[in-house]
Amino acid sequence: MDERTRLRLDVAYDGTGFSGWAAQPERRTVAGVLVEAVDLVLGVGTATGLTVAGRTDAGVHATGQVCHLDLPVEVWAAHEGRLLRRLARLLPPDVRIRAVSAVPATFDARFSATFRRYEYRVTDAAWGADPLRRHETLAWPRALDLDRLAAAAAGLVGEHDFAAYCRRKENATTLRKVTRLDWRRDADATLVAIVQADAFCQAMVRSLVGAMLVAGDGRRPVQWPAGLLNRRERSSEVTVAPAHGLTLVAVGYPEDPAEYARRAEATRRLRVPAEI
Repeated sequence: MDERTRLRLDVAYDGTGFSGWAAQPERRTVAGVLVEAVDLVLGVGTATGLTVAGRTDAGVHATGQVCHLDLPVEVWAAHEGRLLRRLARLLPPDVRIRAVSAVPATFDARFSATFRRYEYRVTDAAWGADPLRRHETLAWPRALDLDRLAAAAAGLVGEHDFAAYCRRKENATTLRKVTRLDWRRDADATLVAIVQADAFCQAMVRSLVGAMLVAGDGRRPVQWPAGLLNRRERSSEVTVAPAHGLTLVAVGYPEDPAEYARRAEATRRLRVPAEI
């Protein structure tokens, strides 16, 4: 077997024009566009094993997505100094590879990750979202109270079974550890939720946001979102917030590359992370 080099790709994209990350027949996806560009530069099938940290849904954006792929050693040696610029010329303007770097073969963009961090932008301004940021900001029709949002968020931090907030998949656990969940209000009447966990199950972040928003505008008690954690199946009372307000902003990995394999092994034992 040919010796191969593993590459880490740091990727950003505007999810508006994509049917999510994962390649789908006859649909425009982030993975499909990336593979097409890589194949044009290196030759069809030269790069293999494209793996992503988190498979975002249609309409979800990213500024800090991470994926990996493998190349023959000689191909990487020939293209190392120019691959990033060549890909930049071929990729459409709504997706960018921000960095390409060689990493140990034990690095796994998905299973070596220690956390994923998302931000959700929403405005309660009477006039709606800023036209220049409308693709990444939800316009909410009611006034939102920052203290109520913070109180609702506090009850969701920690390790819980988030079955009420997840689209359940067969043989997949809904146990997750949320390490950060807080809100801020910016000067432009935009509220931003920062949500960080070891991993997320499908639709979890947008479901959490949807529950907190109705607590934040006073239609539900601030204790209601945390009260749903007692459920063992998805709650029909929770409305999933629209995709366009959500952005994957960071994925964390062990500082010591020697820990990549250990982290990946531990993650595989615990769960198979699903897409957002």
